[in-house]
Amino acid sequence: MLRRRRFKQTSTLEERLAAEAKRIRELADHATPSERERLISKARQAETTAHLTEWINSPGLQPPKG
Repeated sequence: MLRRRRFKQTSTLEERLAAEAKRIRELADHATPSERERLISKARQAETTAHLTEWINSPGLQPPKG
């Protein structure tokens, strides 16, 4: 039976997404115009995801009352 490799993340998901967005934006600085647009779009997606996960995990978010 194969065992899954597991490891403890040293940074939060938001931090990893922000770092990835920064790295992608740096790549976009040296890319061709068409590639730059694709990279900037990808960086925006990472930033949006980071903000959404912060919002989902915020203490102000309450479960529906039923």
